[in-house]
Amino acid sequence: MHFLLLGATGRVGTRVLERALADNHKVTALVRNPQKVNQRSEQLTLLQGDACNPDDIRRSLESVDVVISCLNTDGGTVLTESTPLLIEAMKAQGVNRVVTIGTAGILQSQEHPGLLRYETPDTRRSSTRAAEEHRKAWELLQASGLSWTVVCPTYLPDGEALGTYRVARDFLPEDSKSISVGDTADFTYSVACSQEYVGCRVGLAY
Repeated sequence: MHFLLLGATGRVGTRVLERALADNHKVTALVRNPQKVNQRSEQLTLLQGDACNPDDIRRSLESVDVVISCLNTDGGTVLTESTPLLIEAMKAQGVNRVVTIGTAGILQSQEHPGLLRYETPDTRRSSTRAAEEHRKAWELLQASGLSWTVVCPTYLPDGEALGTYRVARDFLPEDSKSISVGDTADFTYSVACSQEYVGCRVGLAY
């Protein structure tokens, strides 16, 4: 399989890249700074560029089967800028499957039907800006007609993959506290290798 990986230098993206190369898949990683990628492999193509540049997105999709996006908000609007460009380029190239990382804030609330978790009165978020950015990206994917999945981890400390965690479609598993970077990467990679959880957000927690 040939993956396009966005966000390959981030915490989750680094782990996804390791897994994909360990399984001998081809990976094209579009990164701003290739020197930040520690992995080297004949299966890895590093492209220097920007996910918010339509030309860079288009050239990175050549011969790709599946897109994995581990981009975060970067404190700005990178998700809402890059997502429509990615969708347009995927359709033009005939690439249908995309798996992205979201946030648990855009999952449905168990206690407040009709609201997302970040919208509820009892949210402990000091700012909803990042959640709103993730929501816009999810809504763009939802309307795209692509075969999409948004992985939504809860609190995300560094840590290795344990291989045992709980998942729920569109909701966060009850009494969730955290999920490691390693297990988030493990789940994201496994979903990208399959057609599981197509067309939904997936809550992820221990």
